[in-house]
Amino acid sequence: MTGPEYMGSRTRHIRATWARRCNKVLFMSSVQTDFPTVGLKTSKGRDELYWKTIRAFQYIHQHHLDEADWFLKTDDDTFVVVENLRYVLSRFDPEKPLYLGRRFKPTVKQGMSGGPGYVLSKEALRRFIRGFDTENCTNFSDMEDVALGKCLEMMKVEPADVKGTQTFHVFPSDYELVRQLPRSRRGFLLYEYYDPTEGPGCCSDLAVSFHHMDGKQMYVLDYLIYHLQPYGYKYRFNPHLN
Repeated sequence: MTGPEYMGSRTRHIRATWARRCNKVLFMSSVQTDFPTVGLKTSKGRDELYWKTIRAFQYIHQHHLDEADWFLKTDDDTFVVVENLRYVLSRFDPEKPLYLGRRFKPTVKQGMSGGPGYVLSKEALRRFIRGFDTENCTNFSDMEDVALGKCLEMMKVEPADVKGTQTFHVFPSDYELVRQLPRSRRGFLLYEYYDPTEGPGCCSDLAVSFHHMDGKQMYVLDYLIYHLQPYGYKYRFNPHLN
């Protein structure tokens, strides 16, 4: 999800870093641009986010449903470690109604947070679209993650948990790792579905995403993950032991 005003400051950095590792990338905007973006013909502004999400998934369902098993939605200030996402998803069946992401608890019983991104299985996407076709789901709120979470609950789409530390992160990597959440954002800790851990223990070795990332942070993280190799260090993660 992006907008015409963010092509230079945000979206181009995603295209130059983690988006290169995706099977397919669609940049969704309120209007079509030469970037290129898919124009959803919606108004700009935060109060239109859920309507943009509905339009985006309707477009994907109509044009791309059979091109993938899983469908990831992120904002234009989110960094995704695509290989970790693929590994996490490999444990689940895309023909079951499942979603993965950060779980917040105040307004949706199952827990849902949109910021760090979320993933719908193919069956979950089908049910989300069916929810609007049957009018079981409506565009009742400008809080995208709350409204979408309630729709998924209504359509019997369940969260797929990954046991252990969190993989989808609400804040940038430096905020999460060194316990420096701004005071204005510390209230988010009360939303957590599970007991939060601050500091280096916050994040799984298989971290999938970090939110509120600017362009510079994306390039730094991209370098640290894919290029920096400490001499003589053997990566400690063994998928057969987890």
